[in-house]
Amino acid sequence: MYQKILVALDNSLTDQAMLPHIAALAKVHGSELLLLHVSDGWAARNYNRFQLADSEEMKDDRAYLEKVAGDLRAQGITVRTHLALGDPATEVLKVASEAVCDLIAMTTHGHRFLKDLIYGSTITQVRHRAKVPVLLVNATK
Repeated sequence: MYQKILVALDNSLTDQAMLPHIAALAKVHGSELLLLHVSDGWAARNYNRFQLADSEEMKDDRAYLEKVAGDLRAQGITVRTHLALGDPATEVLKVASEAVCDLIAMTTHGHRFLKDLIYGSTITQVRHRAKVPVLLVNATK
């Protein structure tokens, strides 16, 4: 059912709440995982415009993706990684479409009220605009 799952990682401890669920799902369905992180700092958002070198943030993000991918590959799961640059919601949707993913997995952070407005915009945009199912794992549980 799920041949390719886009796993949106934010390079934080919240990812650890989602990874066991995604690993189990991938094993059951024989899915390929596409691990995605979107660097959204100033250098990332202006990378192409000013032909910048990778920032330390971007280097750390690539290393993080490869570490997580290695851990999942050790479990026998097929994994690819992709570091995108720019607006997280836009990039998640774009990569999911271009890679023909049939599920998007993300973590929620359990924000309430004002913090939802500030921090919840990525999930809100993705879940409203995605053309495929979106799996949300609550990182606070």
